[in-house]
Amino acid sequence: MSPSVTALPAHSVVSGTLWGVGVGPGDPELLTLKAVRVLRAAPVIAYLAPLEGKGLARRIAAAVLEDGIARTEIALRMRFTVDRHSAQAAYDHGAAAIAGHLVAGRDVAVLCEGDPLFFGSFAYIMARLEARFPVEVIPGVGSLAACSAALRQAFALLDDRAAVIPASRTADEITATLAVVDAAAIIKVGRHLAKVAGVLERLGLLERAWHVERASQPEARVRPLTAVMAETREAAAYFSMVLVYKGEKTCDVVKEDPSNSGGGAWPVGREDGAAHCSGPARGASARVQGAGAGGR
Repeated sequence: MSPSVTALPAHSVVSGTLWGVGVGPGDPELLTLKAVRVLRAAPVIAYLAPLEGKGLARRIAAAVLEDGIARTEIALRMRFTVDRHSAQAAYDHGAAAIAGHLVAGRDVAVLCEGDPLFFGSFAYIMARLEARFPVEVIPGVGSLAACSAALRQAFALLDDRAAVIPASRTADEITATLAVVDAAAIIKVGRHLAKVAGVLERLGLLERAWHVERASQPEARVRPLTAVMAETREAAAYFSMVLVYKGEKTCDVVKEDPSNSGGGAWPVGREDGAAHCSGPARGASARVQGAGAGGR
């Protein structure tokens, strides 16, 4: 049986505030000023974590939280598998523990990788508690923004049709979505690598797709998807994304950059390690020329 959450009149003035804090994709310097301020002031911190260890969100916020100030930490431990029972149990137990502190008048900051409400785990905690406690959400830099920055390629401009597609969707669903958009971000690739590559190959888009792994983190890698598939067809890192740009565009070959300690591969053509796409049209970026300062 799931633990009960202490009942409290909606938005009681005596309760603490539940904060959903986006900590970004991995680089601690991408934490917002507001996130830093709230984390430093919060007496209670909560975050998702594996059965052992602290988890990515807690590691991202370490520089802010390890300041010598005593805080209560609530780790929502779960097995990160396709079976949602472990996750639901962790959210239930975590919400109950968080509610106890909120009832006592203590603010609780829940760390969330990326943005709290863009495929964010905080949404599950909020759904359990928002009827009883005040909630504030601090947006974070999302993985899509980080991947576009790593690639140095605009994801979409002007009237582009763009989509975000979980790689867990069926091949037919991914195919149908790609058919009606100009650009797509296929997220959480992981064990779905072969399926995603197969769809793109059938649509003639394999050579217009980039694979970005662990964007903004020290071990980040940015490569054409064809380079990834040359190494393996089994699985990619969970924190990876495939960016697909339709139109007359091809991607340059890649070479290993020996100065990149993370082992990243960067496209040939720019000595600074920037991604470079060539062809008659450079996806969304090509159409920015002549659009004017306002864009639209």
